Amino acid sequence: MPSACDSMIDDIEDMVSADDPTPQDRQNARKSIIPRARKRKDQLVPEELQADSLIPGTQKIWMRTWGCSHNNSDGEYMAGQLAASGYKMTDDPSEADLWLLNSCTVKNPAEDHFRNSIKKAQDQQKKVVLAGCVPQAQPRMDYLKGLSIIGVQQIDRVVEVVDEAVKGHSVRLLGQKKDGGKRLGGARLDLPKIRKNPLIEIISINTGCLNACTYCKTKHARGDLASYPVEELVERARQSFQEGVCEIWLTSEDTGAYGRDIGTDLPSLLWRLVEEIPEGAMLRLGMTNPPYILEHLEEMAKVLNHPRVYAFLHVPVQSASDSVLMDMKREYCAADFRTVVDFLKDRVPGITIATDIICGFPGETEADFQETVELVRQYRFPSLFINQFYPRPGTPAAKMEQVPAHVKKQRTKELSQLFHSYNPYDHKVGGRQKVLVTEESFDAQYFVAHNKFYEQVLVPKQPEFTGKMIEVDVYESGKHFLKGRPVDHSKPLTASIAAPLLKGQVSGLTQVLLNNKKNVCLYSTSPVANSVDS
Repeated sequence: MPSACDSMIDDIEDMVSADDPTPQDRQNARKSIIPRARKRKDQLVPEELQADSLIPGTQKIWMRTWGCSHNNSDGEYMAGQLAASGYKMTDDPSEADLWLLNSCTVKNPAEDHFRNSIKKAQDQQKKVVLAGCVPQAQPRMDYLKGLSIIGVQQIDRVVEVVDEAVKGHSVRLLGQKKDGGKRLGGARLDLPKIRKNPLIEIISINTGCLNACTYCKTKHARGDLASYPVEELVERARQSFQEGVCEIWLTSEDTGAYGRDIGTDLPSLLWRLVEEIPEGAMLRLGMTNPPYILEHLEEMAKVLNHPRVYAFLHVPVQSASDSVLMDMKREYCAADFRTVVDFLKDRVPGITIATDIICGFPGETEADFQETVELVRQYRFPSLFINQFYPRPGTPAAKMEQVPAHVKKQRTKELSQLFHSYNPYDHKVGGRQKVLVTEESFDAQYFVAHNKFYEQVLVPKQPEFTGKMIEVDVYESGKHFLKGRPVDHSKPLTASIAAPLLKGQVSGLTQVLLNNKKNVCLYSTSPVANSVDS
C-alpha cells in the first residue's frame, strides 16, 4: 500500500496529461474571446435574500396603525427604527413576512378591527407583533395569548421584539420608563422615524393625563401625565425643519396639561417652539381638555394669534349637561367650556374650535341630551366629532346603567342631522387667503392646503405647490372644505429651510449616529439609511 508521501505530487507537470491544451493552444483560443464589460461596484444590484430566511432584519414588514395622532407618531418611530436596522417596510400586507399592528382602545369598533387583523394574519401564516393601547391596557386578553407585544413606552425596543418574533419566539415588553423613580414621557424623541407625510412632523409633548374619565380606557394604557422637557421638544422641532418639514403637530392625550409634572406649562413651550418655526411653516396644537386651558387663556390667545401658529384648538366638551359631565368625571362644567370658547373667539378672530360629543352616556336623559343639542346650535362648530357611547370593558362607565341602544342611535342621528344642517364656510367664498399645501386629497384630484384657521382648502394639483405657502382666491365652499384658485403672479413661499425627505426615507439617522457610535455599522449599512444631514 503506498504511503502518504507516495501519493503526493512532486511536480506540477505531473498534473498535465497529453490531452490537455498546450500554452500555444490557449493563446490561439484567446483571439476568439470577446471581452465583457465589468460592472462597477456602484452598479451592482444587491442580492435579494430569500423570503424564508430567519436572519432577523431581512424580512418585509407591514404596519397598520389605528387611532390618534399620538399613536401615529409612535407608528412612525417604530417604522423608522425597523427600516434603519435593515427590515423593509412594505405597503402590501400580502408580501410581508410580519405584521406590526398598532392598536387603539378608544372605541369598540377600533378594537374589533384590530382583533380581526390578528386573525387574518394568523390565517395567512404571518408572524405578528402587537403594539398600542389595547395590549398595553389588557395584555391577558384571550386573543392576545402567545403573541409578541411592544408596550407604548417601549417603542424604542421594537427591533428587539420583532427580531425575536421572526425567530418564532413570543416576547412582551410592557414596563414603564422611569428615571430615579419618576415616570418618563416615553421613548426618546431623537429616534429614527419614517414620517407618513414627509412634510408633517407629529411631536408627542407628553403621554398620559391627569384626568380619570369613567368611560376612558386609554388612561389604562398611557397612565398618568409624564411630560418631555422643553429643550428636547425644541430640538426635535429644529431637526424636523432641517429635514424639510413645513408643518408640526403637537399631540398627546391632553396637551393643555403639559408641564404640570415638570414645573412648566403649555404657553412656555409654545413660545419656545415659535422661535424655531421658519417663515411659511406652521404649528398646529393638539387636543386640550377645558380644565387645563382655563388658567392660560390670555397667553393661549396671544400664541394662537401668532402668524406661524394655526388659529385652531380642539377642546372636547363631550356633553353640555353638568350632571352627565359629573358622571363622566370630566372635572369641569358646561359653563367652563363656554368660557374657553367665548374668550378665544373674542381674542382670536376667526378661530376654529373643534369639539367632541358622546351621545347616550349612561344616565343621560332626554333633557341632558337637549342641552348638548342647544350648545351645538349656539356655536355651530365647524368641526364636530360625534360618538355613540360604547362601554369599554374594565371602565367604571361599563358598570353603569346603560341607555338603550336604539336611544343612543337616535340621539347620534339627531345631532348629526343638526351638524349637517349648516355650512360653516359659505361666508368665505370670494375671499383671498394664504394657505400651506401639505398633502393630496382622498380622491387624488386636488392638493390639500390649510389656511390660518386650519380650514381645509382644495387647490389645483400642481407639483410646484407641494410644501409651499401660496395665495388663493376662494371660489367654492362645501361642508368640510373650501376650494381655492391660485392668484396670478403670486410667488409661492418655500416654507421649509431644507428639501423634504423622500416618502419612506428614514428621519433622524444622523442624530442617532452621533449619540450611539456603537451602532454606526448597523445604521450606515442599511439600504434605507439615506438622510439629510442635520
